[in-house]
Amino acid sequence: MHSTTFTTALGEFALIWTDQGIRRVFLPGNEAIALEHRLAQLGAQRSEPPRVISAVLDRIEDYAEGEVVDFADVPLDLDGVPTFHRRCYDILLTISRRETTTYGDMARQLGDVGLSRAVGQAMGANPIPLIIPCHRVLAARGGAGGFSAPGGTATKRVMLALEGVSLGTPPGQMQFAF
Repeated sequence: MHSTTFTTALGEFALIWTDQGIRRVFLPGNEAIALEHRLAQLGAQRSEPPRVISAVLDRIEDYAEGEVVDFADVPLDLDGVPTFHRRCYDILLTISRRETTTYGDMARQLGDVGLSRAVGQAMGANPIPLIIPCHRVLAARGGAGGFSAPGGTATKRVMLALEGVSLGTPPGQMQFAF
């Protein structure tokens, strides 16, 4: 596994990749030393990104600047990810910018509204946030729900705002929590 960190308008991101594709994305908000420790713990070696990974970095930088980007063609390495989580992530990959879904809607798509909590657990375990857009999953009635990335739901709201989605927060109340 290989890793790199890079600075965006939102803060410091980190990526881990393999020959198959992106394995992990770390959103801004972790202290640099903690992030380096986490990358080392996962066995990722600092590497110069190949062209395909550099293109992903460029898109993330553009996203952080508020530009419209598409991650649909980004190769992903989901080795070791449980089957149920993969099914959830497959649904997420169909949710476009400016669109959202709910935990309950995803559970219904998976065949049982009773799976809503399991969907939430899959979102919390998402190893590739942003590219697999778990921030687009909301609670019933459009509430933010949870978000396990640094900054929690404040970060989720910022990401949605960059995509043109408002959760009803009055203008000027939004703040970057990265």
